[in-house]
Amino acid sequence: MEQEELAALLKKIVKEEKRILTDKVDLYSYSFDASFGVYLPDIVTQPKTASEVAEIMKLANEHGIPVYPRGQGTSLSGGPLPVNGGIVLDLSKWDEKLEVDPEDMVAVVSPGVLTADINDAALEAGLIYPPDPSSSNVSTIGGNLAENSGGPRGLKYGVTKDYVIGLEVVTPEGEIIHTGGRTVKNVTGYDLTKLIVGSEGTLGVITEATLRLFPKPQATKTMMAVFDDIVDSGRAITKILSSGILPSKLEIMDNGSIKAVEAYEPLGLPIDAEALLLIELDGHPAAIEDEVRSVETVCKETARDVRVANTSEEAAELWRARKLVSPAIVREKPTKISEDATVPRSKIPEMFGRLKEIREKYKVDLVVFGHAGDGNLHPNIIADKRDQEEMHRVEQAVEEIFEAAVELGGTLSGEHGIGTLKAPFMEMELGEIGLDMMKRIKDSWDPNNILNPGKIFPKPDQRLVLSNG
Repeated sequence: MEQEELAALLKKIVKEEKRILTDKVDLYSYSFDASFGVYLPDIVTQPKTASEVAEIMKLANEHGIPVYPRGQGTSLSGGPLPVNGGIVLDLSKWDEKLEVDPEDMVAVVSPGVLTADINDAALEAGLIYPPDPSSSNVSTIGGNLAENSGGPRGLKYGVTKDYVIGLEVVTPEGEIIHTGGRTVKNVTGYDLTKLIVGSEGTLGVITEATLRLFPKPQATKTMMAVFDDIVDSGRAITKILSSGILPSKLEIMDNGSIKAVEAYEPLGLPIDAEALLLIELDGHPAAIEDEVRSVETVCKETARDVRVANTSEEAAELWRARKLVSPAIVREKPTKISEDATVPRSKIPEMFGRLKEIREKYKVDLVVFGHAGDGNLHPNIIADKRDQEEMHRVEQAVEEIFEAAVELGGTLSGEHGIGTLKAPFMEMELGEIGLDMMKRIKDSWDPNNILNPGKIFPKPDQRLVLSNG
């Protein structure tokens, strides 16, 4: 269908013309995310009601037009990329509803609300929304739910799907359904809420969410442990967790991350250390003091230094270092391949060892940081995509990172999703039958393959390609 004809049909649904974008410059703005590849949509529309989304989906089914839901485009796996053209549904402008109910301890939100704004609103009622992806200040809750994005607090409080108790969803065929509700317990039939969260926009368009909130912890304490061997830091992680202490955050930065942050913004980090752990404990003040002493004892077995932040300003400075890793490392080279291979906690030291081997084998600039407490590591490779030979080595290294994670009993992704980038490796983790069962679910929900096609499921003989992205 020609763009002009499609625009005319959409104008019957979305009455404000400014919410329908057709200019080439606008289309290019929606052709990429934070991963690889550029795919131009035919048209972009910005719906603001479930009924508008439903009518758009019915139109798309009638004419066989692919539809790609999108938030702020912060996806690291290609989740919202319009690989087959068609319609991009920009949900980032749909941010009118953010209601906090302190009595039920829930928040009801529109899909375009920024994730950090939910926690800020909860704090005003003495509550928190625990999931805190690093992009929370810019990413929308709809995108976070579609990708099941997590964050540092996942170690103690669980991942995003643990906080979604109700959804309003438009199905691929244009029906509006409601799953779950406002109750924490709900075992009525299949758990469609959990099925949709993390389905990467392939099974439905989330138009409203009901989220669980938690009481704000009475106090927090942050500490840093410095190690001369990254494998020793992995052993310290397992010892902390096996000692019966569950930190709210347990993050790692390797030497490459430390050096990059210090070059970007000097914070006094130990640039000769091979790794450092950032640990946050929360709960009752008296209990925290006891836990700090226990964590210090464990870390000092292998760490060369352990420092406890005595003020909230000192704690904020330490966490600032962790947040600066991503912008800091791209100063070295312009291309960043950000992975999130995740392994069982007991395999963290071994995974660190494997990553060391991969770095040396393929001569790549590989840095490691991330949510080490729950095994959700972020091996990042910095490169220059204009260098074809380097990018070929990067592709080989990334494939081996995936293989190492799966061999150690882990998974391809802890929070970034599969999208286009990891689709070639799905069968490696799930097996032929497991992948086929997922395809059957997709086919039954979306018989015309209209909603976010080209994601999750690999094409025949598809392999990872970054050099032409």
